[in-house]
Amino acid sequence: MTQVNFKLLVWAGLLNCFIVCGFAQQGGSNCIKVNAKSCADCIQAGPNCGWCKNITFLQEGESTSARCDDLEVLKSKGCPPDEIENPRGSQQMLKNKEVTNRVKGSAETLKAENITQIQPQQVSLKLRIGEPQTFSLKFKRAEDYPIDLYYLMDLSYSMKDDLENVKSLGTSLMGKMKNITSDFRIGFGSFVEKTVMPYISTTPAKLKNPCTGDLNCTSPFSYKNVLKLTENGTLFNKLVGKQHISGNLDSPEGGFDAIMQVAVCGEKIGWRKDVTRLLVFSTDAGFHFAGDGKLGGIVLPNDGQCHLDNDMYTMSHYYDYPSIAHLVQKLSDNNIQIIFAVTQEFQPVYKELKNLIPKSAVGTLSSNSSNVIQLIIDAYNSLSSEVILENNKLPKEVTIEYKSFCKNGVNGTGDEGRKCSNISIGDEVKFEIKVTAHQCPEKGQSEPIRIKPLGFTEEVEIKLEFICECECHNEGIPNSPLCHNGTFECGACRCKSGRIGKHCECSMDEVNSEDMSGTCRPPNSTEICSNNGECICGQCVCKIRENPNEIYSGQFCHCDNFNCDRSDGLICGGHGECKCRECECWQNYTGSACECPLDTTPCRAANGQICNGRGTCECGVCNCTDSKFQGPTCELCQTCPGVCAEHKDCVQCRAFGKGEKKDKCDEECSHFNMTLVDHREKLPQPGDFDAQSHCKEKDIDDCWFYFTYSVESKKAIVHVVKTPECPTGPDIIPIVAGVVAGIVLIGLALLLIWKLLMIIHDRREFAKFEKEKMNAKWDAQENPIYKSPINNFKNPNYGRKAGL
Repeated sequence: MTQVNFKLLVWAGLLNCFIVCGFAQQGGSNCIKVNAKSCADCIQAGPNCGWCKNITFLQEGESTSARCDDLEVLKSKGCPPDEIENPRGSQQMLKNKEVTNRVKGSAETLKAENITQIQPQQVSLKLRIGEPQTFSLKFKRAEDYPIDLYYLMDLSYSMKDDLENVKSLGTSLMGKMKNITSDFRIGFGSFVEKTVMPYISTTPAKLKNPCTGDLNCTSPFSYKNVLKLTENGTLFNKLVGKQHISGNLDSPEGGFDAIMQVAVCGEKIGWRKDVTRLLVFSTDAGFHFAGDGKLGGIVLPNDGQCHLDNDMYTMSHYYDYPSIAHLVQKLSDNNIQIIFAVTQEFQPVYKELKNLIPKSAVGTLSSNSSNVIQLIIDAYNSLSSEVILENNKLPKEVTIEYKSFCKNGVNGTGDEGRKCSNISIGDEVKFEIKVTAHQCPEKGQSEPIRIKPLGFTEEVEIKLEFICECECHNEGIPNSPLCHNGTFECGACRCKSGRIGKHCECSMDEVNSEDMSGTCRPPNSTEICSNNGECICGQCVCKIRENPNEIYSGQFCHCDNFNCDRSDGLICGGHGECKCRECECWQNYTGSACECPLDTTPCRAANGQICNGRGTCECGVCNCTDSKFQGPTCELCQTCPGVCAEHKDCVQCRAFGKGEKKDKCDEECSHFNMTLVDHREKLPQPGDFDAQSHCKEKDIDDCWFYFTYSVESKKAIVHVVKTPECPTGPDIIPIVAGVVAGIVLIGLALLLIWKLLMIIHDRREFAKFEKEKMNAKWDAQENPIYKSPINNFKNPNYGRKAGL
């Protein structure tokens, strides 16, 4: 019996605590919302949440979750500061070797593995949920850093001229690269296409010599490693000089197969560790990629493994081309930076490919590859001028943010925070790395994060440790007398699995039993705690809503303070309180949503009457009983005549003895006092009476008459101008004279215009005649048909001397 009474007291206290704590949440901390059952639950709720482990902290009836609250709130409630569990995250540099300040040509000789370009190298972070940990990362590209360069060349027929220039590439490139590094190695490989139809011709003659004419070509092949990476430039020239062009049928080449093998066959290619790895891909054509192998009946995806036998790729007929994403992964995993040396025609294609492959470059190859050395040096400088950080796949419990501090004060955040551009060898840049945990890992620990610059083997290892338990957890007392089937730790009971309650006094089986849940159901209802709470040990414990101002209450959690009727978007119209889903209105308000004010002031008209005597006041608004009248106080009538029109006939008959009512004037128009005035200026001015209208109306003679209508002490008063304003008739003589003068003037104007046009026309015709006259050419010769009537004779003796 005593034990039963003890349980009832405990759960009565819990229920009381919920109601008290629920109201206490209004305007309080968000930490209490998590309803923490232990210190671990509390500190995982957020970095601002603390747990009071003082045994005497709780007040009578308060639940265990009240120990978890904002730090300042706990102090204000009387929890001693040294009794508050509030672990903080931290960081520790496990390996922090300074970056190497190595200068090319110095007496100091360092191996590649002894050169440090990134700092720190290993960091340990202790993470509390929601509290980020930030550390700085430094990167400095060391001078005279070793370089491995592998030249992968397309040896299809269209590259015939290019091969001649590549034959001397080894020694020439060695000489140029000496200006960049003293430790340089070079290798060579070639590719053509998959050795199946329809990529090549499989007839015996074409397999032996795929070229036409007398040109001696080698048999088609997919990829061949001609020379492993070496320091001997002369050997490079010698072996490349023995290479021959081959041929294929289609335009795209099988270069992706070759790139994959170069990336994954590290030992056979000769890639060294801790060096800069460059792959030069030289071609004048496009490429096949994943899916194109179906044309040749090849459907198996590329497996990304090394298949070199005697330096030849032997599985081109078995595996499909690799996808771009697969290549990106393998190039990144093996820290290879690729340089596409392609002709101008295929620049757009490979520039698009460059955007998909980080740390890659594109250079324009001349038609015969004569510029290949300068292209390689320019592309290397371009790749070296940019640092991009990447990390491995993050554990689902954490996120990471980057911020860059580059040269000349250029900073970046987001994706731009991962990289710095326009840097030279020897420049130092910094990055800020922020790691934030959002939940505790299921297995207790998580995989480390690895960050490295793209194209480099050096990396930063970030070891993660999560703060998921309080320090007082280690001091817990299992099977304490204060806890039934639980551990007393951090000042409260932490129940074993299947047990609940402040003292772990109830089992989950009891909670779910039909007998105990029956006390949590309202009569004639099947809903436990009205679906707004949980039945714990036979008592309803209502849910805590996200909004601390919204509270469930009642024995069965059937009441709340937020589901009442609303008006103007406000619960109870803002004029009452919501109690158990019903509005309790304040004084002078009524209605289901307290939307109706009882005050009639808004309905009172200017004359002091409620709704002008034409309606009733309901909820502070006039409801006009006469449908003709509208307005806030039923004062407007759209179909009624105005004051002026209403009294026009009576004023006309009384002031001037005319109008429609002149025969009944004494009977119908004696309801107002009338005063005659001499001029309009003598009429009463606005403000002289409480209600006054100034009127201007026409009488039956079309004369205007003016009057005012006003009300004083409930008596109508009319002031009328005794002389109407009648319009005067028109003056006929000036009108006729004006019309005649207008017609004459218009005629004269038309004559002048006609005369002017004729003068202009004559002058143009005369000018035209003069011009034609000047341009005329007259013939001065005689007419051969014309015979003159006068004959000319010549005396034969004329001019002789006499006697001769």
